[in-house]
Amino acid sequence: MISKLPDTGTSIFTVMSAMANEYGAINLSQGFPDFPIDPNLENSVLRSLKAGHVQYAPMAGRPDIREQISKLIYDRYKLSVLPDSEITITAGATQAIFTAIAALVNPGDEVIMFDPAYDCYDPSVKVFGGIPIHLKLKHPDYSIDWDEAEQKVNDKTRIIITNNPHNPCGSVWTENDLIRLEKIVSRYKNLYVISDEVYEYIQFKKQHHTVLKNELLRSRSFVVFSFGKTLHVTGWKLGYCIAPEALTTEFRKVHQFNVFCVNNTIQAGVADYLSRYADTKSIADFYQKKRDLFLQAISKSKFKPLTCDGTYFCLLDFTSISNEPDVEFAKQLIKEIGVASIPVSVFYKDQTDNHVLRFCFAKKDETIIKATEKLCSLKNCPDSNQSILGKQRSQL
Repeated sequence: MISKLPDTGTSIFTVMSAMANEYGAINLSQGFPDFPIDPNLENSVLRSLKAGHVQYAPMAGRPDIREQISKLIYDRYKLSVLPDSEITITAGATQAIFTAIAALVNPGDEVIMFDPAYDCYDPSVKVFGGIPIHLKLKHPDYSIDWDEAEQKVNDKTRIIITNNPHNPCGSVWTENDLIRLEKIVSRYKNLYVISDEVYEYIQFKKQHHTVLKNELLRSRSFVVFSFGKTLHVTGWKLGYCIAPEALTTEFRKVHQFNVFCVNNTIQAGVADYLSRYADTKSIADFYQKKRDLFLQAISKSKFKPLTCDGTYFCLLDFTSISNEPDVEFAKQLIKEIGVASIPVSVFYKDQTDNHVLRFCFAKKDETIIKATEKLCSLKNCPDSNQSILGKQRSQL
């Protein structure tokens, strides 16, 4: 058998979570909350189940949840999105991204993405014969070099994939980013955008600059969102894609033969919850308190925090602690300190190693405190090929 993805192995998230379980480490690697969901949301889903919403949902998604999404978009951005023709419910954001790529990419098409990039982008492009073009965000603020992007786009470029707020980096866009992207897209009539905005509600201080706010970009974009992130229910895999009618038509052609439809019970429950209880305005404040707790606690350590203006991830530079490659250092932290993280080099095509790890702070306060106490125990600088604790003990 000839593999379509010969260089693709097991996801780093699976590897690190498995190691965390094996060694009993606190898991700040994979991005999932460890606190209970809103009881009102739980009750809404139970009402949905008791009401018998257990058969197939409409292919595009239940009308009630699409209506609620339309209201969310209007309340947040004062933009009108048509529920019937511009919103599709998906089995998580990853499926939405995959489906958008499938709808657009033909063999030989180039797709620009920015490293460190979320790990589903590159293989999804390759599956359909596309050519991933990896550009690097500027370290350490992880902003886009738009001059470089403008030089790389050509007549073969089919898609630019953007991610704002950015996972794994926590950087967010300014108005200038929208302007620069619009300038590029306006020059090529067959160029489209997939805008990954799953952390739209988890942004601190600055407003969220969605591509939906730009008329030209909206007409050329698939914009992807996630209830899993917004409602702290990552395991439900409930997302949605907003696109103009013509693009939505192509999206649904693929969607119907991919998953056809998404969990009806959960859709009905979330629609009920949004109509009764949802307070999306409080989400940013909720996570900012957790971010601030994490940063305050880690300030006693030798880790150096980098940009953290959005998402529920924080990057920590460990150059003052170790010169080990980030993958090896992350494994040592699990085995010897008892805290799991994600090495950022795995998000780069060329495995660029800036000695940075990603930590998830979407956790109970006690989990954050316990984990940071362990991280603060690293006082010395291990040499390469020597364990963290072994080096520390030799200093005693």
